[in-house]
Amino acid sequence: MSEPASEPLIQRAFAAVDVIRTKRDGGKLSDEQIDWVVDAYTRGDVAEEQMSALAMAIFLRGMDSGEISRWTHAMIASGERLSLSVSRPTVDKHSTGGVGDKITLPLAPLVAACGAAVPQLSGRGLGHTGGTLDKLESIPGWRASLSTSEIQAQLEDVGAVVCAATSGLAPADKKLYALRDVTSTVESIPLIASSIMSKKIAEGASGLVLDVKFGSGAFMKSLDQARALASALTSIGADHGVPTTALLTDMNVPLGRAVGNAVEVAESVDVLKGGGPADVVALTVALAREMLALAGLDVDPAAVLASGEAYEVWCRMIAAQGGDPAAPLPTPSHVHTVVAPASGVLASLDAYAVGVAAWRLGAGRARKEDPVQAAAGILCLAKPGDRVSEGDPLLELHTDTPDAVPAALSALEGGFTIASSAPEPGPIVVETIRG
Repeated sequence: MSEPASEPLIQRAFAAVDVIRTKRDGGKLSDEQIDWVVDAYTRGDVAEEQMSALAMAIFLRGMDSGEISRWTHAMIASGERLSLSVSRPTVDKHSTGGVGDKITLPLAPLVAACGAAVPQLSGRGLGHTGGTLDKLESIPGWRASLSTSEIQAQLEDVGAVVCAATSGLAPADKKLYALRDVTSTVESIPLIASSIMSKKIAEGASGLVLDVKFGSGAFMKSLDQARALASALTSIGADHGVPTTALLTDMNVPLGRAVGNAVEVAESVDVLKGGGPADVVALTVALAREMLALAGLDVDPAAVLASGEAYEVWCRMIAAQGGDPAAPLPTPSHVHTVVAPASGVLASLDAYAVGVAAWRLGAGRARKEDPVQAAAGILCLAKPGDRVSEGDPLLELHTDTPDAVPAALSALEGGFTIASSAPEPGPIVVETIRG
């Protein structure tokens, strides 16, 4: 079920130019200014060019923690807030995006198998980072759009739902997100944090775990940037009464061996059946432990994953949304293999290069309106630390458009190195921040 986020926040009208000037000159926006400008922009009373100017002022001048929290509050109040009346404790997860990041797929059914309810409202891919909905739509029959009542019923019956956000959740964020994309104001921690948390808090979960990635394949390139974002996110959660934990995770190397859509679904199913790459398993279990702790459940997710119970929940979750979990996944019409140019040890494999290559093969999109290919992607047949001989296959490029291969190969130039040895891999989870 859903309900209005809160009573209307508007107390008096302001002039948009005055709000812009306040932030342009380094001032702090008042709660009343924030409430008014977010609501007025959502209703169309503040023009796109005015909000563009304000977004740039925020980008350049920043916001303090109080402003960020209030901005988030105003965006939540622009729409409805789900009221999840289910018999299990509810807990959600959000990732800031990476290459090969299919963790939601095994994680949601695993946490549900442990006794929690997971209302995972997800999005689509843009650029080199993939989208959860694009991946799941490679399963024949599966549908992303559910009504609020369908979400509620599936959570009660299955314990997990992965679907598109309903149109009424944080409409202010939908408008502002699109505006930031075309005004070069995306890389702003206040705007990123409020965007993420407005949607997640509006979903109505009682706890939230964040996977904040850093490295070449992540939005945040450095650990310090990721730490700053995680701190802002957990602070917003605490301010809004939603216990929030953030894991800082390494995204310099693709996660797992599959990057794309159907290939990532296949790898996720392997994990749910007790196999799969060690890094995907490790991160899935680490996030599950944090989610279960917030839900107040004393269950070992590693044992549940090994038991096969999570795979059973996966099958029920997919079937509940019209999909056939037993149906063959799409396969590409063209496969191109990249081979090792020399013998030695694969010393590095750059996540960003692989992500861009997969995008150019058709796994991702340059604009939200672009279609994606279900079968497009890359299989990493070797990972850093693996010994290879000259001519051994390193990467398998999948696409339905062979003409895209040269552009993908261009993206991979300099994206891997072969040497006499490789550095010891570090931990995938580098730090934990709790709100």
